[in-house]
Amino acid sequence: MSCSRNNAWARILVALVGVAYPFAVYAGLGRLPPGSFVVVALGLVAARIVAVRGAATARPFLPALVGVGLAVLGAALLDAALAAKVYPVIMSLGMSAAFGLSLRRPPTLVESLAAVTEPNPSPAARRYMRRVTVVWCAFLLGNAAVSAATLAVGNLDLWLLYNGLVSYLLMGTLFIGEYLVRRVVRRREAAP
Repeated sequence: MSCSRNNAWARILVALVGVAYPFAVYAGLGRLPPGSFVVVALGLVAARIVAVRGAATARPFLPALVGVGLAVLGAALLDAALAAKVYPVIMSLGMSAAFGLSLRRPPTLVESLAAVTEPNPSPAARRYMRRVTVVWCAFLLGNAAVSAATLAVGNLDLWLLYNGLVSYLLMGTLFIGEYLVRRVVRRREAAP
């Protein structure tokens, strides 16, 4: 297997562990020491840092991921059980920060990621990518707020439902919706 293929498989594995994380916390909190979930969360952050270090288009995520790792570590020093459950909030805030900061220093994060398939976007495409970056930034802030609200309610079932299912369904819906809108935008650009 080539290095890039191994890297792709590693990213898929990290993504799957990230999706499984809320379920593991739900099933194991009270049975395992809370610090063990903090170690898993920090391991996920470290794996993501390693993944983005090798991908030039994903480098803007690096400062946000370092911030996420430090915030989780800081939370763990205060309360490991809370840190295990606050990880999705911190991750959403970190990713929102990555998108938001890229608005101040172009290219935006969406443009950087799109550069793989569209290295020289038109001015209209750049404006569109900037709007998509704003949408992702706002979505992730909202996701963090709802995730924090489920945590504040103190109902682990509700926390799991949102962080283990609903948030991913919403992200998928946004991703697919943006893809469909992008197709319409490209057709309009291509039309005479």
